[in-house]
Amino acid sequence: MDVDGGIGFDPAGVIEAARLAERVGYDGLWSAEVSHDPFLPLVLAAEHTERIKLGTGIAVAFARNPMSLAVLANDLQTLSKGRFMLGLGSQIKPHIEKRFSMQWSHPAPRMRELILAIRAIWTSWSDGSRLAFRGEYYRHTLMTPMFDPGPNPFGAPRIFLAGVGEKMTEVAGEVADGMLAHGFTTERYLREVTVPALERGLAVGGRVRSDVEISYPGMVVTAPDQAGFAAAAKAVKTQLAFYGSTPAYRPVLELHGWGDLQTELNTLSKRGAWEEMAGLIDDEMLNTFAVVGELDDIAGMVRSRFEGIVDRFNFYAPYPMEPERWAEVLAGFK
Repeated sequence: MDVDGGIGFDPAGVIEAARLAERVGYDGLWSAEVSHDPFLPLVLAAEHTERIKLGTGIAVAFARNPMSLAVLANDLQTLSKGRFMLGLGSQIKPHIEKRFSMQWSHPAPRMRELILAIRAIWTSWSDGSRLAFRGEYYRHTLMTPMFDPGPNPFGAPRIFLAGVGEKMTEVAGEVADGMLAHGFTTERYLREVTVPALERGLAVGGRVRSDVEISYPGMVVTAPDQAGFAAAAKAVKTQLAFYGSTPAYRPVLELHGWGDLQTELNTLSKRGAWEEMAGLIDDEMLNTFAVVGELDDIAGMVRSRFEGIVDRFNFYAPYPMEPERWAEVLAGFK
């Protein structure tokens, strides 16, 4: 199991963060699209690291088009010398239409086509074949020499697709190189819903489980002292309450018999009652969604819960502590 970290939401300090992540032993580093661009920090990280893999986790696919994504990913693959992972996600309809002012349509079929279009563009650059992609949502039929970068010396980047629902997970199995599970996911949901959906997609694509990596941004509660432990538990409960209020994530709660809680959390979120929401997350739910344990036990607990299901475990949130101490924790995953 590879273990990954996050580069943070602010491009300031990216160079130091990337160097530190590589030094303490992370295998990969993901950049999220929240309040800053997810690609730009990885340009700096690529320049100042040598080994660690670099990915967008996630870039909002439907805020862009296949050509712009193909160009960005191809350049980052070159700059990182083959270490780039293109992580894509759909976002939800209100954000696509009201924040990005882009078109929303059937997300799973559109995402499948977007990934196939990106691959068609890369193939055109790689072997010089005529670009002739015609789909329901995207059309790419023009590629003149001036805009053709030629074959990438490191090959095409791997594409990871984020999914919570079964349809998008099936698409990941059919056409992606990896699947990015959501942090609001439990071991049981992975085993009973995610993996079977992924396998259905693999069957459609004529592939096998080893063809796709599952990356899971797991929530963890640990710390070197009691105060830090309590702070981590509170932060995770707050995050769980936020995600639990979102209707799209209700199926995860329903699997565990907590569907009614989603309605209650959603009502409170509309009032802005964030503190009250966190209070509804009890210890049973915390331990179901998060790995909770002593610092020296965390690696073993994560491996016990997720090894054999998850190929890459990504710490959902960074843990500020002495680098040497954290390096010891990460070494437990090897």
